[in-house]
Amino acid sequence: MSRAGRKRRSIGSRIGLVALYGGLAAAAVFLLLPFFWMISSSLKPDNQVFTVPVRWFPEVFKWSNYVDIWTKSGMADWLKNTMILSVVVTALQVFTGSFAAYGFSRIRFPGRDVLFLGYIATIAVPWQAYMIPQYKMMAAAGLVDTLWSIILLQAFGAFGVFLMKQFYETIPEELSESGRLDGLSEYGIYRRIMLPLSVPAIASLSLLMFVTTWNDFLGPRLYLRTPAHFTIQVGLKVFQADPQGSSMYGLMFTGSVLSVVPIALIFMAGQRYFIEGIATTGMKG
Repeated sequence: MSRAGRKRRSIGSRIGLVALYGGLAAAAVFLLLPFFWMISSSLKPDNQVFTVPVRWFPEVFKWSNYVDIWTKSGMADWLKNTMILSVVVTALQVFTGSFAAYGFSRIRFPGRDVLFLGYIATIAVPWQAYMIPQYKMMAAAGLVDTLWSIILLQAFGAFGVFLMKQFYETIPEELSESGRLDGLSEYGIYRRIMLPLSVPAIASLSLLMFVTTWNDFLGPRLYLRTPAHFTIQVGLKVFQADPQGSSMYGLMFTGSVLSVVPIALIFMAGQRYFIEGIATTGMKG
């Protein structure tokens, strides 16, 4: 290829790269625009939130919204309950999912594959199909209107088992055999070999479970009755439906911002592990 041809090709590739990054930047702005409007609205007086045309920036910044939300609603209890549920459910899901996945991937027993397929098939069953029997079970145990009802129901999950099993299968079997030759039990292999090597998958599962539990609305709304037990999603919905809170648009958006900030911080902190875990899951070692 001549020098002029190479130069034209280089210019064309640069133009294409600029167009690609320009398109990605435009898409990012389009996706972030609602969040910017939410943050802006949280700093507006109530009568300036919904205006035509839209005001993207407050005329007067009402910083007191971030103080009033704590005194005019149960935000402190809602955040505490949501954090407790998210942390506990995530920890249990990671433990039970990784432990069961080790058994399905490394221990051979009769009916293993059939049992695994049957367990994974439960993912296809919507929760609405069995929510009533579950509610009757929790009511019979006296756990309705307690955080324990949510924790016990979400302590196990087929998705976590599937994700961890796919990752475990990327780890060479020779490492487990070496551990057995060194005298390790199956529990020792799981704790000393498999868990340290599966940090990216554990981070991915933790992030997914934390976000799912944090944003869950239907489960807490069904089981939690006392306002002091509400999660942030249920609390904001009830606050919005209240005759007094329904007109406090600034406070509603302030609560929405506070509900999003922890998720954004956790995702940014674990983004590298999350991408690595998703990228390597399912790849044979």
